[in-house]
Amino acid sequence: MRTLIAAVAAICLAPAVAAAQGSNYPSKPVTIVVPASPGGVTDALGRTLAQRFSAAWGQQAIVENRPGANNQIAADYVTKSAPDGYTLLVGPEVTFTVNPSLYPKLSYDPVKGFTPITGLVTINQALIANPSFPAQNVKELIALAKQKPGELNYGTFGAGSTGHLNMELFQTMSGVKLQALHYKGATPALTDVVAGHIQMMFISVGSAVPQWKADKVKFLAVGSGKRMALLPEIPTVAESGLPGYEAVSWFGLFGPPGMPADVVAKINGEVRKIMADPDIQKNFLERQYFESIAGSPEQLANAIKSDEPKWRKVIKDAKVQGE
Repeated sequence: MRTLIAAVAAICLAPAVAAAQGSNYPSKPVTIVVPASPGGVTDALGRTLAQRFSAAWGQQAIVENRPGANNQIAADYVTKSAPDGYTLLVGPEVTFTVNPSLYPKLSYDPVKGFTPITGLVTINQALIANPSFPAQNVKELIALAKQKPGELNYGTFGAGSTGHLNMELFQTMSGVKLQALHYKGATPALTDVVAGHIQMMFISVGSAVPQWKADKVKFLAVGSGKRMALLPEIPTVAESGLPGYEAVSWFGLFGPPGMPADVVAKINGEVRKIMADPDIQKNFLERQYFESIAGSPEQLANAIKSDEPKWRKVIKDAKVQGE
């Protein structure tokens, strides 16, 4: 009887313990793991969250950069961390939707190995070219590429990167053949587009705009589903020759598997406040040409489920292998 009473008491106390976890969270520093080196888009997201978390919660939030292996090093570290909300991951979509098809074996489960917390931002990709490139838009690019199969080239920021896969999808949908030149990052590839050493590439709109405003590159199109409010004069790929095409990346916030629901809810609510802040919208999101997708954990999980089959097919059809 004593054992039964103790068991019942433990069950009754469990919700109270979970609630206490949420109300007391955070009671120590929070680590935001970023799967990239300092200075890039992912790092900027992590540091913005860390600064705002620290201010709101009265506990230090720090960024820990763990770059390498197409986000696998950071993902492996977070999935094996304690599920208490003190280790979080700013995860690009490739971690969950591309890597499972790109690599024969992963050290983490892209679905069961994480707790989705909230989406963060989407990043529209821009199709840009050197100013001397003869095509002025997507329709002309497709026509030129069909006249010269395999002769036109483009840069990527690594085999299997978004810059690579977006162009593979472009080729599949348009029926053209282009030559890929892989770089160790987006910046050196962009530098060579500006210099005319390569002809074109997909890169984030935020990275392309400064070069475009300086007349060092030209926009052929953007990969968004509809024209961007901040760049209304630039057509989309879909409207200018390739209906249904999109080149959009996203980032989400994740934790280890098994996080308490109330801790997830607290973090989720704070991120929503951050993304709705007018100062963040004007001085961070708009400056980077980001769009907030802060929402429910379920929305983030559904994004993975819907995007993974698309990229699995692209990778399989193009026979892409991870580096």
